[in-house]
Amino acid sequence: MALGGEWGAPDLAGHGAAARQSEYTFGAMAAEVAEGLAGRGGLTVVGHSLGGVVALELASGRYGVQVDRVIALGVKVVWSEAELAKAAELARRPVTWFDTRQEAAARYLRVSGLQGLVDPGDESVDHGLRREGDRWRLALDQAAFGVGAPEMAKLLAASQAHVVLARGELDPMNTDAQLAALHDEVVTLPGLGHNAHVEDPAATRALCR
Repeated sequence: MALGGEWGAPDLAGHGAAARQSEYTFGAMAAEVAEGLAGRGGLTVVGHSLGGVVALELASGRYGVQVDRVIALGVKVVWSEAELAKAAELARRPVTWFDTRQEAAARYLRVSGLQGLVDPGDESVDHGLRREGDRWRLALDQAAFGVGAPEMAKLLAASQAHVVLARGELDPMNTDAQLAALHDEVVTLPGLGHNAHVEDPAATRALCR
């Protein structure tokens, strides 16, 4: 998020250092992010994947913050029944524990799609891990997978912000046609995948300009 030249990267509920929720909804996630932005306006919100949906929620004006611009990157906008069932199954899985940080880091990078993009030893990986005694687990709350599919058409219609839907050209999570069917401002980043903001941060920054 950007405000007057300042940038911040809040964790979504159930991710990183953020608290877990008893039930995950896009609205509840947006409300939690908005708590740290109370009364602020003039925001540019850049959200990736799930974060892109939360960014659109924030732009609705229902959360007490003024969002001027949304860059929603890599959002999955079409879900099959099989995909939703798989996500629900993942949400019910118990926590997986690892004996070493190395094992936990490898799983974190696979789950987040960052394998090959981020070194397992990088300190940023620690933000996605938790150590309890001699064991390690991911910081991610499995239950967050159960948030469901976003109602993108309604979110876009309710947005009070200028919205750009963006995707990496090689992102398997969505297509140009799927995004164009929803919105008239779609940007495709050539040669990049789902985590385009990690693969080429400059390309993402350019979207904000």
